[in-house]
Amino acid sequence: MPEPLTPVWFKSSYSGGSGTECVECAHTNEGTLIRDSKTSASPLISVRPPAWQAFIRSLPEPRTGGGGRGPNASL
Repeated sequence: MPEPLTPVWFKSSYSGGSGTECVECAHTNEGTLIRDSKTSASPLISVRPPAWQAFIRSLPEPRTGGGGRGPNASL
């Protein structure tokens, strides 16, 4: 049986600029993982695709312009 892939983490664009309020996310086959970026060994929150899509759709549009949000959008 193959080993599971290591998640590729990315920092949320909604995180504060001071470095004190950052979260990281990683998309997997089962959904999206969320963790505290300051403590990478901290517990993870796992979110299933329907909940992640509803969450992303509920966010306001970015102030920097660009297109709308799709269901696989990053924070």
